[in-house]
Amino acid sequence: MFPIMLKISLKEILNVKKNAKPLWLTLIVNWLIKPFTMAFIAWIFMRILYSTIIPVSLQSEYIAGMILLGLAPCTAMVLVWTYLAKGNINYALVQVSVNDLIILVLFAPLGKFLLGVTTDFPVPFATIFFSVLFYVAIPLILAFLTRHILIKNKGKEWFEGKFVKDIEWITPAGLLITLVLIFIFQGDKIINYPLHILLIAIPLMIQTYLIFYIGYFGAKKLKISFKEAAPSAFIGASNFFELSVAVALILFGMNSGATLATIVGVLVEVPVMLSLVKIMKMNKAKFNS
Repeated sequence: MFPIMLKISLKEILNVKKNAKPLWLTLIVNWLIKPFTMAFIAWIFMRILYSTIIPVSLQSEYIAGMILLGLAPCTAMVLVWTYLAKGNINYALVQVSVNDLIILVLFAPLGKFLLGVTTDFPVPFATIFFSVLFYVAIPLILAFLTRHILIKNKGKEWFEGKFVKDIEWITPAGLLITLVLIFIFQGDKIINYPLHILLIAIPLMIQTYLIFYIGYFGAKKLKISFKEAAPSAFIGASNFFELSVAVALILFGMNSGATLATIVGVLVEVPVMLSLVKIMKMNKAKFNS
Protein backbone atom coordinates (compact mmCIF):
# COMPACT_ATOMS: atom_id res chain seq x y z
CA MET A 1 0.00 0.00 0.00
CA PHE A 2 2.89 2.41 0.73
CA PRO A 3 3.93 2.78 -2.98
CA ILE A 4 0.30 3.50 -3.92
CA MET A 5 0.01 6.29 -1.37
CA LEU A 6 3.13 7.96 -2.74
CA LYS A 7 1.38 8.65 -6.05
CA ILE A 8 -1.41 10.85 -4.78
CA SER A 9 -0.99 14.62 -4.84
CA LEU A 10 -2.92 17.47 -3.22
CA LYS A 11 -3.76 18.84 -6.68
CA GLU A 12 -5.56 15.64 -7.64
CA ILE A 13 -7.57 15.70 -4.41
CA LEU A 14 -8.63 19.31 -5.00
CA ASN A 15 -9.68 18.52 -8.58
CA VAL A 16 -12.26 16.04 -7.26
CA LYS A 17 -14.37 18.98 -6.03
CA LYS A 18 -15.34 19.60 -9.64
CA ASN A 19 -16.67 16.05 -10.01
CA ALA A 20 -17.56 14.68 -6.59
CA LYS A 21 -20.40 12.29 -7.50
CA PRO A 22 -18.16 9.24 -8.13
CA LEU A 23 -16.45 9.76 -4.77
CA TRP A 24 -19.76 10.06 -2.92
CA LEU A 25 -21.02 6.91 -4.64
CA THR A 26 -17.89 5.06 -3.56
CA LEU A 27 -18.21 6.19 0.06
CA ILE A 28 -21.90 5.24 0.26
CA VAL A 29 -21.31 1.78 -1.21
CA ASN A 30 -18.18 1.08 0.84
CA TRP A 31 -19.40 2.26 4.23
CA LEU A 32 -23.20 2.27 4.28
CA ILE A 33 -23.84 -0.87 2.21
CA LYS A 34 -20.90 -3.24 1.77
CA PRO A 35 -20.04 -4.09 5.42
CA PHE A 36 -23.67 -4.89 6.22
CA THR A 37 -24.39 -6.96 3.11
CA MET A 38 -21.22 -8.98 3.74
CA ALA A 39 -22.19 -9.63 7.37
CA PHE A 40 -25.73 -10.60 6.34
CA ILE A 41 -24.64 -12.87 3.50
CA ALA A 42 -21.98 -14.54 5.68
CA TRP A 43 -24.53 -15.11 8.47
CA ILE A 44 -27.17 -16.53 6.09
CA PHE A 45 -24.76 -18.98 4.50
CA MET A 46 -22.94 -20.11 7.64
CA ARG A 47 -25.80 -20.18 10.16
CA ILE A 48 -28.57 -21.44 7.86
CA LEU A 49 -27.45 -22.84 4.50
CA TYR A 50 -24.26 -24.46 5.85
CA SER A 51 -25.49 -25.17 9.38
CA THR A 52 -25.36 -28.95 8.91
CA ILE A 53 -22.12 -28.97 6.92
CA ILE A 54 -19.74 -26.74 8.86
CA PRO A 55 -19.15 -27.09 12.63
CA VAL A 56 -20.56 -24.24 14.74
CA SER A 57 -17.13 -23.16 16.00
CA LEU A 58 -15.82 -22.80 12.46
CA GLN A 59 -18.98 -21.05 11.32
CA SER A 60 -18.22 -18.16 13.65
CA GLU A 61 -14.60 -17.96 12.53
CA TYR A 62 -15.52 -17.98 8.85
CA ILE A 63 -18.15 -15.28 9.42
CA ALA A 64 -15.54 -13.17 11.21
CA GLY A 65 -13.06 -13.51 8.34
CA MET A 66 -15.66 -12.55 5.73
CA ILE A 67 -16.77 -9.54 7.77
CA LEU A 68 -13.16 -8.33 7.95
CA LEU A 69 -13.03 -8.57 4.15
CA GLY A 70 -16.25 -6.59 3.84
CA LEU A 71 -14.86 -3.86 6.08
CA ALA A 72 -11.76 -3.28 3.95
CA PRO A 73 -12.41 -1.59 0.56
CA CYS A 74 -9.64 -2.05 -1.97
CA THR A 75 -6.47 0.01 -2.29
CA ALA A 76 -3.64 -1.22 -4.52
CA MET A 77 -5.42 -3.69 -6.78
CA VAL A 78 -8.21 -1.28 -7.75
CA LEU A 79 -5.62 0.61 -9.79
CA VAL A 80 -4.93 -2.58 -11.74
CA TRP A 81 -8.62 -3.16 -12.45
CA THR A 82 -9.11 0.50 -13.37
CA TYR A 83 -6.11 0.37 -15.72
CA LEU A 84 -7.39 -2.80 -17.41
CA ALA A 85 -10.81 -1.20 -17.90
CA LYS A 86 -9.16 2.00 -19.20
CA GLY A 87 -10.69 4.08 -16.41
CA ASN A 88 -9.41 7.21 -14.70
CA ILE A 89 -6.36 6.16 -12.65
CA ASN A 90 -5.91 9.59 -11.05
CA TYR A 91 -9.50 9.61 -9.80
CA ALA A 92 -9.07 6.06 -8.52
CA LEU A 93 -6.02 7.22 -6.55
CA VAL A 94 -8.11 9.89 -4.84
CA GLN A 95 -10.89 7.41 -4.05
CA VAL A 96 -8.38 4.99 -2.58
CA SER A 97 -6.73 7.70 -0.47
CA VAL A 98 -10.03 8.99 0.91
CA ASN A 99 -11.07 5.43 1.75
CA ASP A 100 -7.81 4.89 3.61
CA LEU A 101 -8.57 7.92 5.76
CA ILE A 102 -12.10 6.71 6.48
CA ILE A 103 -10.81 3.23 7.36
CA LEU A 104 -8.92 4.88 10.24
CA VAL A 105 -12.21 6.10 11.69
CA LEU A 106 -14.81 3.46 10.80
CA PHE A 107 -13.02 0.10 10.52
CA ALA A 108 -12.65 -0.48 14.27
CA PRO A 109 -16.16 0.53 15.47
CA LEU A 110 -17.91 -1.20 12.57
CA GLY A 111 -15.74 -4.27 13.03
CA LYS A 112 -16.51 -4.51 16.74
CA PHE A 113 -20.24 -4.00 16.10
CA LEU A 114 -20.63 -6.50 13.25
CA LEU A 115 -18.41 -9.16 14.81
CA GLY A 116 -20.26 -8.75 18.09
CA VAL A 117 -23.67 -9.12 16.43
CA THR A 118 -22.86 -12.13 14.23
CA THR A 119 -20.35 -14.14 16.28
CA ASP A 120 -19.77 -15.09 19.92
CA PHE A 121 -16.16 -13.86 19.97
CA PRO A 122 -15.19 -11.09 22.43
CA VAL A 123 -13.60 -8.48 20.16
CA PRO A 124 -11.49 -5.83 21.91
CA PHE A 125 -11.92 -2.46 20.23
CA ALA A 126 -8.35 -1.43 21.06
CA THR A 127 -6.89 -4.43 19.22
CA ILE A 128 -8.74 -3.59 16.00
CA PHE A 129 -7.99 0.11 16.34
CA PHE A 130 -4.24 -0.32 16.83
CA SER A 131 -4.13 -2.86 13.98
CA VAL A 132 -5.62 -0.25 11.66
CA LEU A 133 -3.30 2.39 13.06
CA PHE A 134 -0.28 0.23 12.34
CA TYR A 135 -1.29 -1.01 8.89
CA VAL A 136 -2.98 2.13 7.52
CA ALA A 137 -2.13 5.27 9.49
CA ILE A 138 1.63 4.75 9.72
CA PRO A 139 2.07 3.92 5.98
CA LEU A 140 -0.13 6.92 5.12
CA ILE A 141 1.97 9.32 7.21
CA LEU A 142 5.25 7.86 5.94
CA ALA A 143 4.04 8.10 2.35
CA PHE A 144 3.08 11.76 2.77
CA LEU A 145 6.41 12.66 4.37
CA THR A 146 8.41 10.66 1.82
CA ARG A 147 6.62 12.29 -1.10
CA HIS A 148 7.06 15.78 0.32
CA ILE A 149 10.75 15.38 1.18
CA LEU A 150 11.83 13.63 -2.03
CA ILE A 151 9.96 15.97 -4.37
CA LYS A 152 11.45 18.92 -2.52
CA ASN A 153 15.00 17.56 -2.84
CA LYS A 154 14.92 15.56 -6.10
CA GLY A 155 12.00 17.01 -8.05
CA LYS A 156 8.64 15.58 -9.08
CA GLU A 157 9.91 14.11 -12.35
CA TRP A 158 12.57 11.99 -10.60
CA PHE A 159 10.14 11.00 -7.87
CA GLU A 160 7.36 9.78 -10.20
CA GLY A 161 9.61 8.58 -13.01
CA LYS A 162 12.15 6.59 -10.99
CA PHE A 163 11.57 6.28 -7.26
CA VAL A 164 7.91 5.17 -7.31
CA LYS A 165 8.55 2.69 -10.13
CA ASP A 166 11.57 1.25 -8.32
CA ILE A 167 9.57 0.38 -5.19
CA GLU A 168 6.30 -0.79 -6.78
CA TRP A 169 7.37 -4.41 -6.27
CA ILE A 170 7.13 -4.06 -2.46
CA THR A 171 3.34 -4.34 -2.24
CA PRO A 172 2.88 -7.57 -4.27
CA ALA A 173 6.02 -9.10 -2.75
CA GLY A 174 4.86 -8.44 0.80
CA LEU A 175 1.41 -9.85 0.10
CA LEU A 176 2.89 -12.93 -1.60
CA ILE A 177 5.20 -13.67 1.35
CA THR A 178 2.29 -13.29 3.77
CA LEU A 179 0.10 -15.64 1.75
CA VAL A 180 2.82 -18.29 1.46
CA LEU A 181 3.36 -18.27 5.24
CA ILE A 182 -0.35 -18.45 5.94
CA PHE A 183 -0.85 -21.35 3.54
CA ILE A 184 1.97 -23.19 5.30
CA PHE A 185 0.31 -22.74 8.70
CA GLN A 186 -3.16 -23.40 7.29
CA GLY A 187 -2.05 -26.67 5.66
CA ASP A 188 -4.04 -28.88 8.05
CA LYS A 189 -7.30 -27.02 7.38
CA ILE A 190 -6.75 -27.05 3.61
CA ILE A 191 -6.14 -30.82 3.72
CA ASN A 192 -8.86 -31.67 6.24
CA TYR A 193 -11.55 -29.24 5.03
CA PRO A 194 -11.14 -28.77 1.25
CA LEU A 195 -14.91 -28.47 0.86
CA HIS A 196 -14.93 -25.51 3.25
CA ILE A 197 -12.79 -23.47 0.87
CA LEU A 198 -15.39 -23.89 -1.87
CA LEU A 199 -18.24 -23.17 0.55
CA ILE A 200 -16.57 -19.96 1.74
CA ALA A 201 -15.89 -18.87 -1.84
CA ILE A 202 -19.57 -18.96 -2.83
CA PRO A 203 -20.86 -16.18 -0.52
CA LEU A 204 -17.72 -14.14 -1.19
CA MET A 205 -18.39 -14.30 -4.93
CA ILE A 206 -22.03 -13.36 -4.44
CA GLN A 207 -20.97 -10.38 -2.33
CA THR A 208 -18.44 -9.25 -4.93
CA TYR A 209 -20.92 -9.31 -7.82
CA LEU A 210 -23.63 -7.68 -5.69
CA ILE A 211 -21.45 -4.75 -4.62
CA PHE A 212 -20.12 -4.31 -8.16
CA TYR A 213 -23.61 -4.04 -9.62
CA ILE A 214 -24.73 -1.63 -6.90
CA GLY A 215 -21.82 0.63 -7.90
CA TYR A 216 -22.43 -0.04 -11.61
CA PHE A 217 -26.12 0.88 -11.59
CA GLY A 218 -25.49 3.72 -9.14
CA ALA A 219 -23.00 5.23 -11.58
CA LYS A 220 -25.48 4.92 -14.43
CA LYS A 221 -28.25 6.50 -12.36
CA LEU A 222 -25.99 9.41 -11.40
CA LYS A 223 -24.85 9.77 -15.04
CA ILE A 224 -21.19 9.36 -14.12
CA SER A 225 -18.81 9.06 -17.05
CA PHE A 226 -17.27 5.66 -17.76
CA LYS A 227 -13.74 6.63 -16.72
CA GLU A 228 -14.90 7.47 -13.18
CA ALA A 229 -17.67 4.84 -13.08
CA ALA A 230 -15.11 2.05 -13.51
CA PRO A 231 -13.10 2.72 -10.31
CA SER A 232 -16.33 3.55 -8.45
CA ALA A 233 -17.66 0.07 -9.23
CA PHE A 234 -14.36 -1.73 -8.63
CA ILE A 235 -13.30 -0.25 -5.26
CA GLY A 236 -16.26 -1.64 -3.35
CA ALA A 237 -16.19 -5.01 -5.10
CA SER A 238 -12.50 -5.52 -4.41
CA ASN A 239 -10.89 -5.76 -0.96
CA PHE A 240 -7.94 -4.43 1.05
CA PHE A 241 -6.46 -7.86 1.71
CA GLU A 242 -3.36 -6.71 3.56
CA LEU A 243 -5.52 -5.16 6.27
CA SER A 244 -8.16 -7.90 6.54
CA VAL A 245 -5.53 -10.65 6.69
CA ALA A 246 -3.45 -8.73 9.24
CA VAL A 247 -6.41 -8.07 11.55
CA ALA A 248 -7.56 -11.70 11.26
CA LEU A 249 -4.07 -12.84 12.24
CA ILE A 250 -3.95 -10.51 15.25
CA LEU A 251 -7.49 -11.22 16.49
CA PHE A 252 -7.80 -14.94 15.77
CA GLY A 253 -4.34 -16.33 15.02
CA MET A 254 -2.51 -17.92 12.10
CA ASN A 255 -4.40 -21.23 12.31
CA SER A 256 -7.89 -19.76 12.62
CA GLY A 257 -10.83 -20.15 10.29
CA ALA A 258 -11.11 -16.35 10.14
CA THR A 259 -7.65 -16.11 8.60
CA LEU A 260 -8.48 -18.90 6.16
CA ALA A 261 -11.63 -17.04 5.06
CA THR A 262 -9.62 -13.91 4.27
CA ILE A 263 -7.21 -16.00 2.20
CA VAL A 264 -10.07 -17.56 0.26
CA GLY A 265 -11.08 -13.99 -0.51
CA VAL A 266 -7.66 -13.41 -2.06
CA LEU A 267 -8.02 -16.52 -4.24
CA VAL A 268 -11.53 -15.58 -5.37
CA GLU A 269 -10.84 -11.96 -6.16
CA VAL A 270 -8.56 -12.17 -9.20
CA PRO A 271 -10.77 -14.29 -11.50
CA VAL A 272 -13.96 -12.56 -10.34
CA MET A 273 -12.55 -9.06 -10.74
CA LEU A 274 -11.21 -9.90 -14.20
CA SER A 275 -14.75 -10.91 -15.17
CA LEU A 276 -16.04 -7.60 -13.81
CA VAL A 277 -13.43 -5.68 -15.81
CA LYS A 278 -14.74 -7.46 -18.92
CA ILE A 279 -18.35 -6.64 -18.02
CA MET A 280 -17.44 -2.99 -17.47
CA LYS A 281 -15.63 -2.71 -20.82
CA MET A 282 -18.46 -4.45 -22.69
CA ASN A 283 -20.94 -1.88 -21.34
CA LYS A 284 -18.81 1.22 -21.85
CA ALA A 285 -21.23 2.67 -24.39
CA LYS A 286 -23.99 2.73 -21.77
CA PHE A 287 -22.15 5.40 -19.76
CA ASN A 288 -21.56 9.05 -20.51
CA SER A 289 -18.26 9.61 -22.34
